[in-house]
Amino acid sequence: MMPPHDRPARDLLDFYAEAGVDALVGEEPVNRFAAVEAPAPPTRTVRDVMPPPHREANGPAAAAPQALDEAAMAARAAAKSAKTLDELHGILEKFDGCALKTTATQLVFADGNPSARLMFVGEAPGRDEDIDGLPFVGRSGKLLDRMLAAIGLNRTSVYIANIVPWRPPGNRTPTPQESQICLPFILRQIELADPDILACLGGPSAQALLGIKEGITKTRGRWFTFETGKREIRALPTFHPAFLLRSPLQKRFAWRDFLAIKKALDQR
Repeated sequence: MMPPHDRPARDLLDFYAEAGVDALVGEEPVNRFAAVEAPAPPTRTVRDVMPPPHREANGPAAAAPQALDEAAMAARAAAKSAKTLDELHGILEKFDGCALKTTATQLVFADGNPSARLMFVGEAPGRDEDIDGLPFVGRSGKLLDRMLAAIGLNRTSVYIANIVPWRPPGNRTPTPQESQICLPFILRQIELADPDILACLGGPSAQALLGIKEGITKTRGRWFTFETGKREIRALPTFHPAFLLRSPLQKRFAWRDFLAIKKALDQR
């Protein structure tokens, strides 16, 4: 039997495991509740607010933006060359422009029916998705399945993907740079799938795909237009299932959104 004083530590480890933490960031424990002296605020000078001189454009500070630009350009060119979803899948398998590929177990491309009229797009895969190679198969995926069933749908009648197709280490949020590099692929994926309705799961998905700046609490339940270049697709932001697991009281709003999606599907 575990001693009572060891139980909180075990509970904490179980929480970390469930959250997807699979690596340590340091060899020594750090007491983050210890009082530390706040650093003095930096002194701003004219140099701080002036653009760097032109000669610095080729220096080390420009290396990272230049690499990002090159990766984004390569992603746009690669995504544009895909004529089918199968081709896009193969191109992503070979694409090395996103560093997340080196830390993820495998590519998480999509699940469901690519010919479905309804497509869901989240932000990035988690631990369970990284293991199975399919999006939304963990706890949030099971909730999504129940939400679909409530309006008479299942994974054979929808298509599911993410902005970023590789799991970030420790289930962290993808950086803006990682999302920017991967964005051309999901845009092409939506264009090739050509759904009638696009459901953006969570704020990051809605902001990336619809170009909106407001948070999900202000945009959920509102219809937007997604332009593929060939036609317009109706798009509806709603809460991510992972958020609903943490905030179950918000499920009533997500239910309204799913009823709106069902009504839109029934109209055509």
